[in-house]
Amino acid sequence: MEYTSHLVWQGSTASGYRAYSREHRVVARPATSELRLSADAQFRGDPTLLNPEQLVVMAASSCQLLSFLAVAARAGIDVVDYEDEATGFMTADGDGRLSLTTIDLSPVITVAPGIDADAVRRMVDEAHEECYIANSLRAEVRVDAEVVTA
Repeated sequence: MEYTSHLVWQGSTASGYRAYSREHRVVARPATSELRLSADAQFRGDPTLLNPEQLVVMAASSCQLLSFLAVAARAGIDVVDYEDEATGFMTADGDGRLSLTTIDLSPVITVAPGIDADAVRRMVDEAHEECYIANSLRAEVRVDAEVVTA
């Protein structure tokens, strides 16, 4: 499989690091919706726009959700709600290079009455093993799920 995206930035860097716009647009065809992005505010970006670091955290969270729903559906488990508060942590290594080192996913998973919470937690682990985004990242992706009965 191959995935592509199209990114566009226009502006000028002639005035130096502090002056150029960090705003850019990206679309991934065949989707037609376009995202406006910027750098993180600490890198002189627009804080009202999404930044690449947030997109990585969002991708990890979304992949875990989709992997979990697939595992649960194959097992005949009725999941009725899933909400995740995901957090990524960026640090500098000894050479000063920044990287996302850890992504913590904290899903609250609501299941139909009569579903064994321990079985759901095992499915969360199975989904984490299947999550291609987590498998693709150098950052550690940790999942701490809470299972709730509807």
